[in-house]
This record gives sequence, C-alpha cells and structure tokens, in this order.
Amino acid sequence: MATWRTGNAGEDTSLYRGWLVGHFIDTDDLRYSRNVEVKWGVHAAGDERTEWSPGVHERTILILVTGRWRLDLAANGRRSERNAITLNAPGDYAVWDKGVDHRWRAEQDSVVITIR
Repeated sequence: MATWRTGNAGEDTSLYRGWLVGHFIDTDDLRYSRNVEVKWGVHAAGDERTEWSPGVHERTILILVTGRWRLDLAANGRRSERNAITLNAPGDYAVWDKGVDHRWRAEQDSVVITIR
C-alpha cells in the first residue's frame, strides 16, 4: 500500500456517498480507517435528511465550508425537545457527542465537512 495519496474530495467520494475516509473504503486504499470517518458533503438547496439519524458515534463535528445549513439535534432520543442550529458563515461548526440524534437541511447550496 502507498504511504501517501493526493486527490480531489469531490471526485474521490463519489463511490462512497461523500465519505472520503472510513471503514467502508477498500482496505487496500490509504483512506481506509477504522478509527475516523471524514465526509465531503455537497448538497443543493433543499436537500435534507428528514429522518433522525441515531447518535451512535462517539463524537461528530460538522463544519460549514459554503452555503447555509440547518441542523436539528436531540439528546437521548428526546426529539420533541430538539435544538435547531443554523450554520451561516464559512467555518461555522457544530459538534455533538454519542447519544445525540440529528437531522439536517441545506438551506442554500452547501458544502460541509463531517468528521466522526
């Protein structure tokens, strides 16, 4: 296996639903990792995840690169008590821990980086 690699996140993530690094990448690829996952998310205005994603990961950070992004977070399954967060400026981020469910909506064409 190579000890370094270069590429383009937009191109290299097409086979993995936006994921650039993670356990679901082929094991012979330098981007394979069981310890960290990185996603390059490109979303058109109106794209959304309407169903709640359960908080099964130890920690997640989502960073806005461009656009406007709404994130709903709910701790311990209390989805009726959700916190709505809007990321407006490049570099705005939200970080949450295991046990926090989430869903999202791209309010404008957006690019986000997710690390967990």
